[in-house]
Amino acid sequence: MPDTAHLKRSLSLPLITFYGLGTIIGAGIYVLIGAVAGKAGMFAPLSFLFAALIAGFTAFSYAELSSRLPRSAGEAIYVQEAFGIRWLSVLTGWSVVAIGLVSSATIANGFVGYLEVFIQVPEWLAITVLVVMLGLIAAIGINQSVWMATAITLIEIGGLVYVLVIAGSNLDQLSGRWMDLIPTFDGTTWNGIFIGAFLAFYAFIGFEDMVNVAEEVKDAPRLLPKAIIIALIASTLLYLSVAVVAVLSLPIEVLAASDAPLASVIEATGHHNTLLISFISLIAVINGALIQIIMASRVLYGMGNTGMAFRIFARVNSHTQTPLISTILITITILLLALWLPLVTLAQITSFITLIIFAGVNLALLKLKLRETHAPGVVHYPVWVPVIGAILSLVLLGIQGIMSV
Repeated sequence: MPDTAHLKRSLSLPLITFYGLGTIIGAGIYVLIGAVAGKAGMFAPLSFLFAALIAGFTAFSYAELSSRLPRSAGEAIYVQEAFGIRWLSVLTGWSVVAIGLVSSATIANGFVGYLEVFIQVPEWLAITVLVVMLGLIAAIGINQSVWMATAITLIEIGGLVYVLVIAGSNLDQLSGRWMDLIPTFDGTTWNGIFIGAFLAFYAFIGFEDMVNVAEEVKDAPRLLPKAIIIALIASTLLYLSVAVVAVLSLPIEVLAASDAPLASVIEATGHHNTLLISFISLIAVINGALIQIIMASRVLYGMGNTGMAFRIFARVNSHTQTPLISTILITITILLLALWLPLVTLAQITSFITLIIFAGVNLALLKLKLRETHAPGVVHYPVWVPVIGAILSLVLLGIQGIMSV
């Protein structure tokens, strides 16, 4: 008897937008601002602006493709439709799944460090409870999962707003220090800005996860592109505001040396209780892991639905209307990775794979645009958008290769 259950289309524009914000705004910004400032100095806000522009081209490509082909396993579907090379599409799909697995396992390990601020428990127990709990939430239903992700995203945003409110008085310095934020044409200065932009770029990764819940979005061809762009713009405005406040609040060398730079920013104002920011960082970690579980299970579902993986992965539970088997497999695999594999270099591996996928997605859109006429009702952007997106992704890939040597 064929499986007749389908994914539930229940995500509105606000919900999918907050889901996207949750994938972009995570624990990264709470620690990344210090690293960026260490490279770019007072020009860290400019690094974040450049990073947003770099990510923006690929985000627009994802937006158009999500309107053209609003299906789970988005990247694999895009590559298949554009190039028709089966093995390349399958490899793309499994690469996206791998990113979700590795990211979640890395996040689960990071959870332990944040948890130890509040309570001491065995590492294996903390990881197991976290992963199993998030797997259950993802399995129960997309509405419940995304509502939880939305609530946590609001807490994450609230944490950044809290920093802006507490340290916002430093913005009064702008009238006398705004020239400090404008770089000269010195080569060394711009080298630091661009290296900072490379680091800041990874704070914007996450919008691509939104396309993999396309089959659970109401009127996905119209709403999903809007949600992707809104999420990117909102995160950019938050990042720029936090970066400006941070570089005005602390000496650059202090900001760059801090393991918890936003907590240091708050401490500099005379507020010594940094537990709130630590708690929000902990929540951000949980949100990141949940969203990666949802994303990876939907990619696996989509691959099973198109014959790129075993059909069993495409089975949807009639009660929860979620891909239960895919979710269980993803959860177990993440738990095993988090418990037994060394994860020191996994963040770099994730970034490397992500940039390859970004280049492939931009090239897929370029080929589709050159081959097909503009379909009615589909979001359409100029042909130079995927061209620049592909070039920038490959350049960043090369920079990462050089930096890792």
